[in-house]
Amino acid sequence: MILNRTILIMLFIGLVAGCSSNSRYSQKHDTTPSRLPTASELEDATPTFEPPSRGGNKHYTVRGKHYKVLSSSKDFSEHGIASYYGEKFHGHLTSNGEIYNMYAMSAAHKNLPLPSYVKVTNLDNQKTVVVRVNDRGPFHPGRVIDLSFSAAYKLDMLKSGTANVRVDIIEKSQTANQPVPKPTTSTSTQVASSNSPSSLTDAYIIQIFATKNPTMANSLVSALTSLYQKPVQANEKDGIFRVQLGPIANLDEANEILATLKSSGYPKAFSKKVVL
Repeated sequence: MILNRTILIMLFIGLVAGCSSNSRYSQKHDTTPSRLPTASELEDATPTFEPPSRGGNKHYTVRGKHYKVLSSSKDFSEHGIASYYGEKFHGHLTSNGEIYNMYAMSAAHKNLPLPSYVKVTNLDNQKTVVVRVNDRGPFHPGRVIDLSFSAAYKLDMLKSGTANVRVDIIEKSQTANQPVPKPTTSTSTQVASSNSPSSLTDAYIIQIFATKNPTMANSLVSALTSLYQKPVQANEKDGIFRVQLGPIANLDEANEILATLKSSGYPKAFSKKVVL
């Protein structure tokens, strides 16, 4: 347990240190992605009740300034300037130990508990988006929230880069009847179960992400290993790195992890049964 906490603390310290240095990124300046979000990537995040993340929920310091994480987000609402972060940060660790996906409906906030769900309204055009807060920032003076590329696109703020917004928390009570979704019986989202008992050697592998970028693959391997305490590997074939988690012996556990991954920015993740 002490070792696990130490790993998570080290991950978080590395992230915060990176906010004041460009050494952990391959790009010096952030850039806009080369493609626009797809229709499915523009769907609002689905608010669900989630326990606090194991990382990113303690008070912290960035560039000599101290920030406090709210103990409760009840009735939280604020107005201010929103910005967005894109390709420079794509594939890197977020403050709660996940991997930033610029095409997921996510956001960074300085004080809200992680994760939180908020509705962001562009006050200049009244367009709205629901995002899942899983990161810290923005630390630029005067800005209240950093949105993913997809969220910024949906709010029509890419041209200016910023927007005057209102941020409203979606209370846990509003999601009380919306538990974390379990995968359906579709073979693309859930391991198919059998009426006959599984053999003792049955197990399950979850494929999470495929990329040609080995650095991105290795970052995801490190983050997921710390988060789930499960074997994670990046298997390379024909220049493609496929990040896979497992094997997992328990079907229910495999489906629970798969559901969490799909709702956290990896909608194409899928599971398959293997025999060890």
